[in-house]
Amino acid sequence: MFVGNGGVTCAVEIRILGPVELHANGRPVPLGARRQRFVLGVLALEVNHLVQLDQLVALTWPGDAPRTAVHAIQVIISGLRGVLAGAGEGDDGIQIATRGTGYLLRADPDCIDASRFLKLLGQAHATGEAQRRVPILDEALGLWSGSALSGAAPAEVLDRLCHRLETARVSAERDLIEARLAIGEHVQVTPQLERLSRELPFDEQIHQQLMLALYRAGRQADALAVYRRLRHALGSELGIDPSQPLRELESAILRQELSLSPAPDSPPPSAAPTPAQLPPALPAFAGRRGALATLDRLAAGQVNAAVVVISGTAGIGKTTLAAQWAHRVAARFPDGQLYVNLRGFGASGTALGPGVALAGFLEALAVPPERIPAGIEAQTAMYRSLVAGKRILVLLDNARDAEQVRPLLPGEAACLTVVTSRNRMAPLVATEGAYPLALELLTDEEARELLDSRLGKDRTATESDAVGQIIDRCARLPLALSVVAARAATHPQFPLSRLAAELHDAAGGLDAMHAGDSATDVRAVLSWSYRALSTAAADLFRLLGQHAGPDISVAAAASLAAVPTASLRPLLTELTEGNLLTEAVPDRFSQHDLLRAFAAELAQRLDPQPQRHAAIRRLQEHYLHTAHAAALLLNPLRDPIVLTPPRNGVAREYHADHRQALAWFTAEHQVLLAAITHAAGSGLDLLTWQLTWTLTTFLNRQGHWHDWATVWQLGLEAAERLGDPLMLAWTHRSLSWAYIHLGLLTEARVQIKRALGFYEQVDDRIGHADSHLDLGGIVAPHDPQEALDHAEQALDLYRAEGHEAGQAIALNNIGWAHTLLGNYQRGLAACQQSLALHQRLGNRDGQAGAWDSLGLTHHRLGHLATAVACYQRAIDLYRDLGDRYEEATSLTNLGDSLHDSDPDRARRAWRQALVILDELAHPDAESVRRKISGPS
Repeated sequence: MFVGNGGVTCAVEIRILGPVELHANGRPVPLGARRQRFVLGVLALEVNHLVQLDQLVALTWPGDAPRTAVHAIQVIISGLRGVLAGAGEGDDGIQIATRGTGYLLRADPDCIDASRFLKLLGQAHATGEAQRRVPILDEALGLWSGSALSGAAPAEVLDRLCHRLETARVSAERDLIEARLAIGEHVQVTPQLERLSRELPFDEQIHQQLMLALYRAGRQADALAVYRRLRHALGSELGIDPSQPLRELESAILRQELSLSPAPDSPPPSAAPTPAQLPPALPAFAGRRGALATLDRLAAGQVNAAVVVISGTAGIGKTTLAAQWAHRVAARFPDGQLYVNLRGFGASGTALGPGVALAGFLEALAVPPERIPAGIEAQTAMYRSLVAGKRILVLLDNARDAEQVRPLLPGEAACLTVVTSRNRMAPLVATEGAYPLALELLTDEEARELLDSRLGKDRTATESDAVGQIIDRCARLPLALSVVAARAATHPQFPLSRLAAELHDAAGGLDAMHAGDSATDVRAVLSWSYRALSTAAADLFRLLGQHAGPDISVAAAASLAAVPTASLRPLLTELTEGNLLTEAVPDRFSQHDLLRAFAAELAQRLDPQPQRHAAIRRLQEHYLHTAHAAALLLNPLRDPIVLTPPRNGVAREYHADHRQALAWFTAEHQVLLAAITHAAGSGLDLLTWQLTWTLTTFLNRQGHWHDWATVWQLGLEAAERLGDPLMLAWTHRSLSWAYIHLGLLTEARVQIKRALGFYEQVDDRIGHADSHLDLGGIVAPHDPQEALDHAEQALDLYRAEGHEAGQAIALNNIGWAHTLLGNYQRGLAACQQSLALHQRLGNRDGQAGAWDSLGLTHHRLGHLATAVACYQRAIDLYRDLGDRYEEATSLTNLGDSLHDSDPDRARRAWRQALVILDELAHPDAESVRRKISGPS
C-alpha cells in the first residue's frame, strides 16, 4: 500500500517510470499482453484527461493500423477495467471512464508515479535551500526503475510520448547534482558525474559540474584534465571551443580562487512582497481634521468615489496630508500601498511620464523588469490585471494633469486612488467621478498647533507674540511654517522673537511660493536652512540646482562639485538631515521642486557663470565617460569613439561586467535622455552625438526604439552641424536600425544608402562593409540572393582590412543566406566558421547570432535535435545579454523547428516570443500570433 507525499493512501498504484506495472496493496498485479500495458501507460500519462480513441490507435499501431484496431482497443479497455476492479477489491478509486469518443483514467494523481514525480519536482523548485532540495529530488528520482513505459512500445513511439518526462528526469538529475555540490557532497557525486561525462561527451554543464567536484575534492589536475578532454572533443567533433563560462572556470581553477568553494545555502524564496511604498509620515502632524474626516469617509465607502484629488497651492501640505492619512488607514488596504511622485510641477518643467510610473508600479507588484511591456496601453492593462480583485491604496503625488493620471488609475472599485496636485483636475472630476478636496491655508489655530508640535508648548507659550508674528509672516503656509520650525528646533538658544524679526526683515520670496500676495513669500524661510549649512554643503546645494533630475547618483554629484565621493558623502548627509535633500533610494538623491528652484536661483545670483558652466561640463563628462565604458561592456566589440580625457574633478563610475553596466543604464535611462536633450538645446553638438552613441546598444536590446529614433534624430542634427562625414555615416546607420525595428523599412533603406555615400566619400571600407551587411539584412527575407551578394562584398572588404569581428558577422550572414537559398552545406560551413571566430574574439552577441543561424541550417537539413539545441544556445545567450528582441526571434525560430515533431512545445516557444514582442510593440508579433492560432 503506497502513502503519497501528500499523505494520500493508494491501495492501487500504477507505475510507468520504468516497465508499466500495477500494484495492489504493495503487490504486483499481472497486466497481460504488451499492448494492454501500453494503453494503461498512455492513460496514466494523461491521468484525469481525455485520450481520444483514434489517438490510442495511432500510438498502439504507429504504422498502418489493422481494420480491427478500434475493436482491439475496446477489448483492451474492457480487460483493463476488469484488472483494475479486481485489484481494487471493489474500491472504485481508479477507473477508466468513457467520454464521447475517448477514454479517461480517473484516479488520484498521487497514485500514479509519474504524477508524484512531477509534483515532487515542483516542491523541489519551490525550495530555496539546497539541503532541503536533496531529499525531495532523491525521492523523486527514486521512483524511476528504467525508461518510462519501458518495453511497452517501439522506441520511436516512447521517445515522442515520454519526451517531457525523460527531459524532466534529466533535469532533476542535474538539479540534484547541483544541490549536492552546494552542500559540499562533491566527493559523493564525482563517480556519477564521471559516468555522465563519458555518456555525454559534449555536455558542458556536466563537465562544468565535474570540474567543480574534482577541484573541491582537491583534485585540481584531474579537473583541468576534464576541461582539456572536453575542449578536444568539441574542437575535433563540432569545430567549436568551450563556452565562456567553462573557460572562466578553467582560469579560476588555475588561480585556485576561493570563490569556487560551495556558497552558503540561500534562504527559501518568499512570496512576492506586499508593496508598501508610502513616504514617511511626519512624527508631528497638526490640523486638517476636516480633510482627514473626508478621506476617512472615502476609505469607508461612505462617499461613492474611487479617486480623490487633493489640490492646492505649492507648499500647502498636500503630500504631507496624503501620506499622513495613508499611514493611518494602510491596514484597510491589505494588498499594499503604491506611491509615485509624478513631478508634475518642477523646476525642469518635465513631468514623469505615465509609462515610467507604471513600470515602477509593476516592479513593486513583482513583475520582473524584462517582462514589463514597452507601451503605455500594455502597461496599463497589465497593471489593472494585477490589481484586479485586490484592495490597494494608490498615492499619485504632484500630478500635472488628468492625462498623466488616467493610465495610473487601477480600474478596481476596491482600490482607492489619492491624487495630489496644484491643478484642481476638473477633467478627472468630470469624467472619472473623482472627489475634489481643495486645501486652504491653515487656520491660526492649526498653524499654532503645528508649531507647538514641532517646538514644544513650553517654548511657544513663553513667546506667544513671536509665534503669532511667525505665523503671520509665513501666511499660515505649512511648508514655510515647517522650515521655520526646523530652524528654531536646531537653534534652541535662539529666541523666537529673533526668528520673527529676521522673517520681517527678509525681502523677496520664491515666485512660485505664494497664495496671491507678498505675505506668502517664503524665500527668506528657505534661506534660513541654506544659511545654516557649512560652506561646502551650501556650495553643493547650489550646484544641485543645476541638475535637471529626476534624481542624481553620488558619483554624478561628486562630479558636479569636483570633490571625491568620500568627501561628498558628509555633505550629502548634512543636506539630507537639513531636509534640503532626500535619499529616495540608497545612493540616489532627489530634491523637492521648490528647493531645486531655490538652489538654481541662488547659483544664478551667487556663482560666476564660468564656475557654473564648468560644473555642468563636469557633470556631462561624468555621464559621457561612464556611459561610454558601460556601452563597451554591453558590446565589447564595438569600435570605441575617441573622447577627450575627463577634466579634473570628474568621478567616473566603473562596472565589473555587462550586468552591472545594464543596471546602470537602466537606472540612468531617463537622466541620460534628459542630458542629450539639454546638450542639443545648448548647442553642444559633439556631446549630443557622443552621448547618443553610448545609449545605442542599451536602447536596442531593451527595445526602446522610439527613444532610439528620437535621440538619433538629435544626433543627426548635431552631426550635420559638425559636418563630420564619419559621424553622419554612423548616424544614418543608427537611424536605419531604429527604423527597421519600427517596421519602417523604406526609411531604413534610405538611411543606409546615405550612410554608404558618406563612407564612400571618406573611403572608409569598414563602414562600407557595415552598410552592405545592413542592406543585406533588410532584403534577406524576400531576396536572399541579394543578401548573399551584400554579405560577400562585406566579407571581402573586412578581409582586406583585417577586421575579424566584421568577418565573423559577414560569415554568419553568408551562411544564413545560403541556407535560405537551399545551399545547406555551404551555409553550415560558413556559420560554423562564424561561430568559431566569434568564440575566439569573445563576442557573445555574435555567438548567439551564429547559433541561431546554425539552428536554421540544421532544421533545413532535417537535424531537428541539433537545430533545437542550437536555438536554445542562442536563446540563453540573448537572454543573458538582455537582448529582448533577438531572444524573441530565436524563440520563434525554435517554435518553427519544433512544430512538426512537438507542436505543444512549439506553441510554448511561440507564446514566450509573443509576450516579448507584444511588450516591445514590435510588428513581428502578428506573424507569431498567427502561428499560435493556426492548425497544428
